Amino acid sequence: MKLTFIGADHEVTGSCHFLEAAGKRILIDYGMEQGRNVFENENIPVTAGEIDFVFLTHAHIDHSGLLPLLGARGFKGKIYATKATCDLCDIMLLDSAGIQEFEAEWRNRKGKRKGAPQFVPLYTTEDAARISEKFVECPYNRMIDIAEGIRIRFTDVGHLLGSAAIEIWVTEDGRETKIVFSGDVGNTDQPLLNDPKGIDSADYVVIESTYGDRSHGGRVDYKSALAGVLQKTFDRGGNVVIPSFAVGRTQEILYFLRQIREEHLITGHDRFPVYVDSPLAVRATGIFNEDSSDCYDEEAADLIRRGINPISFPGLRLALTSDESKEINDIPEPKVIISASGMCEAGRIKHHLKHNLWRPESTVLFVGYQAEGTLGRSLVEGAKEVTLFGEPITVQAEILTLPGISGHADREGLTAWIGSLKEKPRKVFVVHGEDAVVESFAEHLREQCGFDTTAPYSGTVWNLTDCVCEKETCGIPFVKKNADGTPVSEAKTRSDTAYGRLLGALEKLESVVRQGKGFSNKDLGKFADQIIALADKWKS
Repeated sequence: MKLTFIGADHEVTGSCHFLEAAGKRILIDYGMEQGRNVFENENIPVTAGEIDFVFLTHAHIDHSGLLPLLGARGFKGKIYATKATCDLCDIMLLDSAGIQEFEAEWRNRKGKRKGAPQFVPLYTTEDAARISEKFVECPYNRMIDIAEGIRIRFTDVGHLLGSAAIEIWVTEDGRETKIVFSGDVGNTDQPLLNDPKGIDSADYVVIESTYGDRSHGGRVDYKSALAGVLQKTFDRGGNVVIPSFAVGRTQEILYFLRQIREEHLITGHDRFPVYVDSPLAVRATGIFNEDSSDCYDEEAADLIRRGINPISFPGLRLALTSDESKEINDIPEPKVIISASGMCEAGRIKHHLKHNLWRPESTVLFVGYQAEGTLGRSLVEGAKEVTLFGEPITVQAEILTLPGISGHADREGLTAWIGSLKEKPRKVFVVHGEDAVVESFAEHLREQCGFDTTAPYSGTVWNLTDCVCEKETCGIPFVKKNADGTPVSEAKTRSDTAYGRLLGALEKLESVVRQGKGFSNKDLGKFADQIIALADKWKS
């Protein structure tokens, strides 16, 4: 039984772990990297077609975003996740594919005049639609037999609708071993969602550490804090622009805004409009309304029992079309604009920033984590000028963060979650945190709590049968490269995506060939002739 660390090791995004157990090959998450890529990530050591299952902790793109690519490269297995995660992935992966196709079309339109190489999206909407057929809905707190020697259970960790820690029991040679993957552990006392549920036992734990080096501080009155920002901004005639993750954070903000309007906490602007400008956020909000039964906390559930929608109210306006989005900035009255993406890297939020960053009367309010290398991180750290759509924009709006609003547990929350174990595990692996943070949290768990910890880099391999490290890697700084392996500038990086897709096609072909043993000799011979003829054609 072996565990290979692939992604989100000494980094926050791109979660992926590869488990070989009971004769099966399993991925736990397969996420997309967002923001700056800090370290080189090891490739999955087998082809996509050789992977038997994927166990998915939750729907956020940094945990699920490469699943369509996996399918495009030949994955034939099943993806196990909670019902809400399955429903959210249906819309989120299609949205991710649509963004990539739009970007490819835009880049190719611009690049054609310059003779630039064709830009190819990482995957297509067809790839995203096909992978959705492989999802298997799993309830919380129920043992599920996956294959001989492998059982799993999903436990609510309160990070996102449907988010879960995954407990995996593996039996090999009559010996049972339990591995727990925390996924992203949620903050306590958050709106809508249940608090994280602890795990009572494990031989090995893989735990995230996004905020493992800090405390969110004392309990914050989010409602009053948000009302204060709105009042101050509206009084000076500005807009409150909230870059927000379309799934999760948007719905939490709507929960607070409903309370603010219902309790008349804003004076002089009682009927202030709220715009949700994100088709994905609108669709996700519908899923939050439909899939709330086993995820919502008691307060939200009580509202629903009384016929009150906890995330809807008069004055809430949903922008679906691009024309509706453009009209928002033509409306002079002060308003709240909630738009994706939460880190300001893509989507409609960039248009709203273009219209508001230069206005000293407006406020840009950040309510979520901003990864290194993102536009959101630059603004939070005090950038005086940014570039949007090729145009320099002076930052004169007030830039604020709402303290304490986080979907991630802080150091105390993470420590409490792993502290629910009745006995110490054999090893704790700390992942999903910035370079210094994983080391800090691993040391904290080791020195203050008595856990045997390590913070592995991508490519590290642990033998879980004997609890020994078979391959230890160090962090290799990420360097963007040309197709021939030479370093390349940022401006040229994405033009090589076509070559990357070609390598993906090669991987898919290899997967098909390896699965061809059951075919007749006649069919295999014909297939071989076709491959040889294609290779000869391109070689010549």
